[in-house]
Amino acid sequence: MKKQVLVSVDPWETRVALLEQAGTPAKGDDQRPSDRANPSAGYRVAELYIERRGSRSIVGNVYKGKVDNVIDGLEAAFIDIGLEKNAFLHIDEIVLPGVETPRRGRGEEGGKKISSLLKKGQEVVVQVVKDPLKTKGARCSMDLTIAGRYMVYTPTGEGVGISKRLEDKERARLRRAVKGLEIRQGGAILRTAAHGAHKEDFERELPYLYKLHEVLIARAEAQSAPSLVFQEADLSVRVVRDIFSVDFEKAIVDNEDQYNRLRSFFERTSPELVDRVELWQESTPLFEQAGVEEVIDGLTSRRVDLPSGGYLMVDYGEALTVFDVNSGSYVGRGRQARLEDTITKTNLEAADEIVRQLRLRDVGGIIVIDFIDMTKAKNRDDVMKTLRKALDADRTKTFTAEISRLGLVEMTRQNVTEGVREIISRTCPTCNGDAVVLSEETIAIEFDRRLRELAARSPRATEAFLVQMNPKVSVEFTGAGARMLRELEESTGKLFHFEGSDSLSLGHFDVTMEGSAEAVRERAVPFNAGDEVLVTLVEPHMYNVDDAVAKIDGYIVAVAGGGPHLGEKKMVKIEEAGRNSATAVLLESAAGADPLDSTPQGDAMSEASDGTDAEPEAAAAADNPN
Repeated sequence: MKKQVLVSVDPWETRVALLEQAGTPAKGDDQRPSDRANPSAGYRVAELYIERRGSRSIVGNVYKGKVDNVIDGLEAAFIDIGLEKNAFLHIDEIVLPGVETPRRGRGEEGGKKISSLLKKGQEVVVQVVKDPLKTKGARCSMDLTIAGRYMVYTPTGEGVGISKRLEDKERARLRRAVKGLEIRQGGAILRTAAHGAHKEDFERELPYLYKLHEVLIARAEAQSAPSLVFQEADLSVRVVRDIFSVDFEKAIVDNEDQYNRLRSFFERTSPELVDRVELWQESTPLFEQAGVEEVIDGLTSRRVDLPSGGYLMVDYGEALTVFDVNSGSYVGRGRQARLEDTITKTNLEAADEIVRQLRLRDVGGIIVIDFIDMTKAKNRDDVMKTLRKALDADRTKTFTAEISRLGLVEMTRQNVTEGVREIISRTCPTCNGDAVVLSEETIAIEFDRRLRELAARSPRATEAFLVQMNPKVSVEFTGAGARMLRELEESTGKLFHFEGSDSLSLGHFDVTMEGSAEAVRERAVPFNAGDEVLVTLVEPHMYNVDDAVAKIDGYIVAVAGGGPHLGEKKMVKIEEAGRNSATAVLLESAAGADPLDSTPQGDAMSEASDGTDAEPEAAAAADNPN
């Protein structure tokens, strides 16, 4: 499968997109000349990586740390490596010269415990294998690895291993190529990127890895804990180093400095790939031209559409991620379409798209897929084959179970770093990640309780209160004929005015003033009859199609004759100002006209002039605050 790498570098972040060929190209039609201006022609985005300045991934970094705590019950130690949270070191990851360490599930009863291997305050050199995620600190290992272009050098290992992701034929070739390769003190693993490499390439790379290890050890001895000993390469070099191989047509970079850096890297490690690095010099941004921006925008959506009309719903939980498959608008094709065929077609498309979303969003942990129930075993097998075939392209370790009797597929996927979705988003401050918020009605009822308690505790001399809240909540009091407000005032014997703006959270509640009815009204009502103000007509009046409504921090202004001017700013003259709303006319039509005659709702609003009642029609208009 042909692949491409796109690298976009901005002052504050670096983004890398892995593109894979979509479908099967026609013979001899790998890249038509007309497609060269569009890097994504015939390709689709398979993986995304984002790294921001000041929040780089620390996977691969080597630290000199200090043991902060050792817990036998967990068979683990917590290491202070200088970060906000201590790193987690399991007993399986402990490597000490000349000491055979027990392994989980293999230790004999009464054998060595982790407390006999590590002591509090002891200094150790560790490498981060998993970024801090959510509430957990980084995970680390004492079994250091040093990554090169084709090989990973393991100072504490032995022999030469070969990536299992390579085909058997290529593994056999590489096994012959490394026969007789001398590795001093340690072992090595040939990476997937070693596809097509030769013994000379490995011999050229080994001295570089040896030297890097020597520098690392020297730094560790010279530094005191906790401190950073070795930092992994930046995102673009790291990704290209790990995945760029003969399968890749090219790497396109939109930054000249990064372009030169990648060329220099390949000149040292893989001279034959230097010409495949290209500099993007077009006026249109690289990611925009390649359609990557649209893919990034879609990563925060719960819904993912399928080609035939079905769709996926993605739900994230603390312990697992759920993919729900729905047939949507797809009802099969032709008059002979059967339900089982429709369901199977949707599930097959879903299986392929789910793996793509796992890679794009870098979903880790437990994953549950709820396919649409299929009655035939053959169709279930076909869906599982499609799912597993798609997973073959995923570089992250996964384990997949069969479809259960409930039609569910359970799988796990290794979680090493934060995915793009987590990097570009944050937890909603309103719902705290629950994806639901209390309704305006629920909040208003709770505020009603508070106001009743407030009125009961207030001095007898206090006649009125000015309460600040979001207009979407206050309209629950003033809308529908102000039934809720009337009941509140009749039962408490107090008057209540509201102020606020849409910028306030729905749960915001604050009493900004209390005192006499006249004093509170004077502050609460923003206008007086005869005031001329500039307003924006935001929506049509609920009952009078010729009129319009303006909103000023939740205060409703019904403008007679404003219907034809929706969306415009107009000077209006306030005719009557009530507690929560006012009536007005357009200034150009106010001269020489009787205000009440020219305002259709004038009679209905007249009761509000004394400030003791809510305005029925303006309040009704407020029932639709948007």
